[in-house]
Amino acid sequence: MANNNEQVKELLDAGVHFGHLTRKWNPNMAPYIYMERNGIHIINLYKTAAKLEEANEALKKIAASGRKILFVATKKQAKDIVAEKAGNANMPYITERWPGGMLTNFVTIRKAVKKMAAIDRSKQDGTFNALSKKERLAVDRTRAKLEKNLGSISDMTRLPGALFVVDTTREHIAVKEALKLKIPIFAMVDTNCDPNVIDYVIPSNDDASKSINKIMSSVSEAIIEGLSERKNGKDKAQAEEKATSETKSSRKRVSVDTSAETPVETKATSEEE
Repeated sequence: MANNNEQVKELLDAGVHFGHLTRKWNPNMAPYIYMERNGIHIINLYKTAAKLEEANEALKKIAASGRKILFVATKKQAKDIVAEKAGNANMPYITERWPGGMLTNFVTIRKAVKKMAAIDRSKQDGTFNALSKKERLAVDRTRAKLEKNLGSISDMTRLPGALFVVDTTREHIAVKEALKLKIPIFAMVDTNCDPNVIDYVIPSNDDASKSINKIMSSVSEAIIEGLSERKNGKDKAQAEEKATSETKSSRKRVSVDTSAETPVETKATSEEE
């Protein structure tokens, strides 16, 4: 209980409890609201702490399984924080405009990423330098645009194992695409959002950078822990495989040595006779 109280205090200090104006609330958020103060809804931080822990456990398992978690946050106060935390966890993120069909038309998005890679290759093999100045400028502009919109997902070769959203109302297109493809959705859900469409709700203030930073720090730590468990598991499996291989090899050598001794003994016996 002491740890829970400590976590709640940290959430309180970060301003995670501040919701939206009461007149802008979504009635479905009622179970997560503690009270109303000065026309603003106050979020129940004990429920936030419990939901955050639940989300972290699920995210850790997804990361440990080797699947990617795509972070989505295009609002100004969340962009840099999400880019930093997701980058630390080596996860893809979208902090500019959400590309329509990012999930539902993933094949086309992959083609755009491959185009970006092709431009990079042309710069390395000298093909780019053979173009005219005007053509090079056009290619550079195309490359810059692709990098801005898709740079962070260039390593994502398949659909993500989960989506993490900051402000589900703003990112409603991303949420709809994930729902259509049945991709689990994790989200910071403020009092003006609908929690019913989210698989893992983290009731929290999604407008203040301090609040976003607190939740994102906790989430990224859980993902990094999951990745660490995956790496340790791989290392252990490789060590066991190596040990098994060496044992088999050792047994094989012993078998060969034993069979090599037999003819010598037979020869000695025949000479004695």
